[in-house]
Amino acid sequence: MLRKFGFLFVALVAIVIAATAYAFAASNTVPATKAGAGIGVVSGYTVSGIIYHLDTSDATLLTSVEFDLDAAATSARIKLVAAGTTWYPCTNVVNHWTCAVSPSVAFSTVDQLNVIAADTAIPTP
Repeated sequence: MLRKFGFLFVALVAIVIAATAYAFAASNTVPATKAGAGIGVVSGYTVSGIIYHLDTSDATLLTSVEFDLDAAATSARIKLVAAGTTWYPCTNVVNHWTCAVSPSVAFSTVDQLNVIAADTAIPTP
């Protein structure tokens, strides 16, 4: 009889533990979330009307660059030295962009005009 009672007691404890675990698991809530993927066309800009401005007191230094884009953009940056890491921010007036090069760089070190333009904000590289 005692053995039967021991078995019933162990079974009852197991049922109580299982019910508690189920109640705990059933009370969890997960907020609604969204996820997805998509494809969109990315087309480039055509850069034209490039003007390099040299320092008026030292013509070996580049102080700014101007250019036009063929479509509207929200932000643009330029990079002038391929091995460098400096990107210069640009300002826009009706698709005509001006980029202050500050501090000025020696024009002899300029080996590229790399333009990044986008219709959204560009993070600082």
